[in-house]
Amino acid sequence: MMTQSNLFHRILETLPEAQITAIHIGLYWTAVLAEVDGETRCGLAATVGDDSHHYTTEAAIPRAGYLTELSSRELAEYVHSSALPEVSVGLATINALLPRQPQMWVDLHSKQVLARLGAGKKVAMVGHFPYVPELRPKVGTLWVLEQNPQDGDLPASAAAEIIPQADVVAITAMTLLNRTFDDLIALRRPGVPTLVVGPTTPLSPVLFEMGATILSGSVVENPAAVLRGLREGANFHQLRQMGVRLVSMTTESLV
Repeated sequence: MMTQSNLFHRILETLPEAQITAIHIGLYWTAVLAEVDGETRCGLAATVGDDSHHYTTEAAIPRAGYLTELSSRELAEYVHSSALPEVSVGLATINALLPRQPQMWVDLHSKQVLARLGAGKKVAMVGHFPYVPELRPKVGTLWVLEQNPQDGDLPASAAAEIIPQADVVAITAMTLLNRTFDDLIALRRPGVPTLVVGPTTPLSPVLFEMGATILSGSVVENPAAVLRGLREGANFHQLRQMGVRLVSMTTESLV
């Protein structure tokens, strides 16, 4: 099976050259603004990192202040970086540059997709999404695997036991940032509907080659408003109201 490293190499091959005009690393979200074929596009990815660089001379992002001097390909290549904040920049760049395929998009939130697919079935979700309480009564069984478990969640270490039992699997796109995606998707049973979920999700058919069947991600429709909110610390619920469209993408019918 294709690995995550190969996944990114394949995705990078599909990207056009573009002019990077702005990069914003916000409290919760990282955004990259690019001019692609005469269109201003904005890509999002969750901001990941740690506090270890606050009081040291070692930089989390060595080229901070000069990132827009890099080519779009060089920035996208940051997905291979060992520095987590740079990985966020790389994936946000990819999401800005990806060729758009609106004919494959359906205006469905991942919670709607999971409610349909999971009715009367066992659902394993990697990552605690805000809609978990709303979804739980709509499916047969809902297991939530989380690195920082909340009430009712299971620890992430239970994945090897839980995911093979599931009839439907949803994996947060955060796993593409922390590089746990390969191990998690390999645990599912063959043929099980598998979602990659969250605004960080690359809307690229290449993910279908890794075993994903549905991509539930986001498209920024009002870059100026979204960037303004992101710079001022907006969470995703706020950014969505400012101009982010939630879409699901699949090779099969969802309606």
